[in-house]
Amino acid sequence: MAWHQELLVGFDLETTGTDPREARIVTAAVIEVRDGQVLGHREWLADPGVEIPADAVAVHGISNERAAADGAPADRVADAIADVLVGYWRTGVPVVAYNAAFDLTLLSAELRRHGLPSLRERLGGLDPAPVVDPYTIDRSVDRYRRGKRNLEAVCAEYGVRLDSAHDASADALAAARLAGAIAARHPKVAGLGPAELHRRQIDWYAEWAADFQSFLRRKGDAEAVVDGSWPVREPADSPSV
Repeated sequence: MAWHQELLVGFDLETTGTDPREARIVTAAVIEVRDGQVLGHREWLADPGVEIPADAVAVHGISNERAAADGAPADRVADAIADVLVGYWRTGVPVVAYNAAFDLTLLSAELRRHGLPSLRERLGGLDPAPVVDPYTIDRSVDRYRRGKRNLEAVCAEYGVRLDSAHDASADALAAARLAGAIAARHPKVAGLGPAELHRRQIDWYAEWAADFQSFLRRKGDAEAVVDGSWPVREPADSPSV
């Protein structure tokens, strides 16, 4: 069977902000999916150790009071998530994350912030792979389609149900099902093995970043820089505690 009909692991974080090097984990979910059907589900609620801004609370609905009362310490949550993901990667199971460069960069920053082993260290020096990012794939295979490319919009394009946007479990499940829907529509994606698809996404993301950077500079931002690293952006410096 093609990779999208085998076991996939949907992954999503809900956080305190939009900068993956500075934001903190609030909730997380990992969902096992095979051919669209849920086989297993893990989720976490963290006490991020900093105040959750009101605009972030408005997005995911987790208040500071709930995070403080019911959340596990941030270092324990980050460590547990990393161990779970690494366990899948070690056996070659693809981890699916919508806009993976955000979630995996943020997780990596949290690990570094708390002095925990990085994803690469846990994998014996290997990069985390295979990763499947429906955002990056859709943007490459259907680059001229107009409209938004957020999770809700792309799920609607491919007929994937998204029950509750910005709920980590709902988003993780939708990401995994969306990966399958994109592969079903685009045989050239379905025909790639997970390792080759991972490599292609590195190139696709870098190409998009270079094009977007050129666009911003043409529009007048002469110093614009768009990071083309995928699926993990290297930290500029040590994240603050």
